[in-house]
Amino acid sequence: MKTRLDIETGTREVQGTEGTDSACREEMLDELRQACGPIILQALDDKNVVEIIINPDGKLWIELHNQNMNEAQSDFPAEAAERILLISAALQKSDIGTDVGLIEGEFPLGSARIAGVLSPLANAPAIAIRKHSPVVLSLSDYRKSGIIKPIGAGAMRQTSGLAIHKRSFEHPIEAIREAVVMRKNILIVGGTGSGKTTLTNTILHEISLQCPCDRIVAIEDTMELQLNNANRALLRTSKDVDMRRLLRTTMRLRPDRIVVGEIRGGEAYTLLKSWNSGHPGGVTTTHANSSEEGLQKLAHYIYEDEAAQGFTPETIGWMIAKSVNLVIVIEKIATEPGRMVTEICEVTGFMNDRYNMNVLCLQSNGHCEFRPRI
Repeated sequence: MKTRLDIETGTREVQGTEGTDSACREEMLDELRQACGPIILQALDDKNVVEIIINPDGKLWIELHNQNMNEAQSDFPAEAAERILLISAALQKSDIGTDVGLIEGEFPLGSARIAGVLSPLANAPAIAIRKHSPVVLSLSDYRKSGIIKPIGAGAMRQTSGLAIHKRSFEHPIEAIREAVVMRKNILIVGGTGSGKTTLTNTILHEISLQCPCDRIVAIEDTMELQLNNANRALLRTSKDVDMRRLLRTTMRLRPDRIVVGEIRGGEAYTLLKSWNSGHPGGVTTTHANSSEEGLQKLAHYIYEDEAAQGFTPETIGWMIAKSVNLVIVIEKIATEPGRMVTEICEVTGFMNDRYNMNVLCLQSNGHCEFRPRI
């Protein structure tokens, strides 16, 4: 197989990929392994490796769990890097053109996702391969490892009709478990590589334990979520069907809970409408550094939907406060255990351009404490 560049259209493709038989696929996988080389293949097999990076300057970097990135090779060939992207895209049946030069999706070798940039967006290929965690952690695992620190007492509001009262918890995981049982909508926020997807899978595991009969429909760009409920459907976006369109279809698939791998745009409006119209108990993630910032980011995303552009900030804030019940903030830290849940906040309302939050858990200065504020 060879890489072909169509001069007239500026389109790259991998020749010899016609057909979908297993022999052709195996041939492409063999060539992909050759392009990766021994260092990347060994890293893919190493359970301690989290991410593999190839920069346009040819340097290959590898990140191990709870460690900084280390340079593993200084002269990775640009041709091989381009082959990795082209073959990965061909196996996913993705189109590549010089007017795009972007590739995202599942990496064909092992359980990982790949993101890459080709010329003219970079002077040489840039690649990031993020490995999926092979193990689904339980909430008890988070407690034992210290990712969620033990604390003394705390309170979450419970609503039954017009009566509102507090319930105390001995540990933050009990607040998360209660939110799952009470079908609260959960937003997980954190930076890149903070463990948002791993925590999402933990909550999905908890749903399977506490509510095994619930039907879950999940949507994501690349296959990272692990659903354990027997009655489940896992959907994936494509270049022709975006998140918003899939979410609208999801409403007709009879879900009890709707889960979205990551919110990155106007689909936030569609998701919050679905959560607030008979489908509570969902989970999603977004990139942010605090509970407040995560909610504000949702507001910005909602405005990307044309149907919401005429809404006032008060309307958007009210909608978010009604739809998102719990925000969990997770951060990457330099010391063991490598991740830390730093905030757990219950969203109680929106007033005077601010979200009212009952801060159930706050990690600061090495101490974890409850700060009830209702």
